[in-house]
Amino acid sequence: MVSTGVDVILRDGKERKHLINKKLGLITNPTGVTGSLERTLDVLHRDFHLMALFSPEHGLHGEIQDALKIPEYRDDSTGLPVYSLYGDERKPTAEMLEGIDALIFDIQDIGVRFYSYITTMVFAMEACAEHGKEFIVLDRPNPIGGTVVSGNIIEEGFTSFLGLPGLTIQHGLTVGELAIWANETLKIRCNLIVVKMQGWNRDTWYDETGLPWVMPSPNMPTLDTATVFPGMCFIEGINVSEGRGTTRPFELIGAPWMQAKSLAGALNSEGLSGCVFRSCCFAPTFSKYAGLLCQGVQVHVKDREAFEPIATGIVILKTIKRLWPRQFCWVKTLERTSRGMLHIDILAGTDKLRKVIDKDGDTDSLMEQWRLESWRFQEERKDFLLY
Repeated sequence: MVSTGVDVILRDGKERKHLINKKLGLITNPTGVTGSLERTLDVLHRDFHLMALFSPEHGLHGEIQDALKIPEYRDDSTGLPVYSLYGDERKPTAEMLEGIDALIFDIQDIGVRFYSYITTMVFAMEACAEHGKEFIVLDRPNPIGGTVVSGNIIEEGFTSFLGLPGLTIQHGLTVGELAIWANETLKIRCNLIVVKMQGWNRDTWYDETGLPWVMPSPNMPTLDTATVFPGMCFIEGINVSEGRGTTRPFELIGAPWMQAKSLAGALNSEGLSGCVFRSCCFAPTFSKYAGLLCQGVQVHVKDREAFEPIATGIVILKTIKRLWPRQFCWVKTLERTSRGMLHIDILAGTDKLRKVIDKDGDTDSLMEQWRLESWRFQEERKDFLLY
């Protein structure tokens, strides 16, 4: 069984010294747990000098939906202040860090550039560098494995809270490795400590770790969701439900104006690797088309080693545009740091994908360029790998 950073630091005397006699802050959410499912915040509050908690998107308890502001309050169980890093401030302020010696990060990431927790981590690293605080990452697995790197490097002008500069869409790094990479390549230069896992290998998927799955966010209920997310998240950028408001977000897609069998037939005829599409109907309880009957498909991953989520997501966008050109449209982002921009451009880190699809152009050439960019990042990241 894999031991995550929190379990290692609790039992290893050498690592434990990083916490002793220090006033600590903790960035966490429900995924911050030990192997026995005890909350990291409870352990640190009981055994060390925990001063404050910091909440990312979705809240300290993971109950708040995407793009909604997180309030500041006092935690009932510990009495500690909970500072929001997804409200008016996205970066810890001097006032938040006052009296703290070290800020700890213990959150399960899913290995995709536009999942906001890694940006929260990098912003917190910058704040620690500015204010002379240590930053400690308790490392956790990349749930979709650490070998595959895929997608483009974000272009200048398209960085946002959902897109760190220099990073591919699927980066294949753990949060600890990503922190080391960011500290060097983004020239943050904070006093960084990464507590490594024990027993994790790069080709290990989350269901092979022996660790319990705790939902990283309200619409990331299973490893199946994380598997399809690098490409199926593109559906957020169009007027089609990405399955929010169902029990299978990002696996289900659809709209009231679609015909399920037509979409399933068209997608299955593409011969995409590792997956098949089943025609289906669903009615989301919230988000796009709440309460309305949607026709669409569910993507079933049959071979996750062969499945290419980003290529699959692009083919889905092209196919929907081709089948329903009058109904299809791009939607604006809800991310407040990128207001006025189209959401697909924020997710893709470029406007080239949208423009190629609008012109019914050659996405194969674009994907070939993205493969070159992912190869370059794969080479760059070698210097920062811990496992």
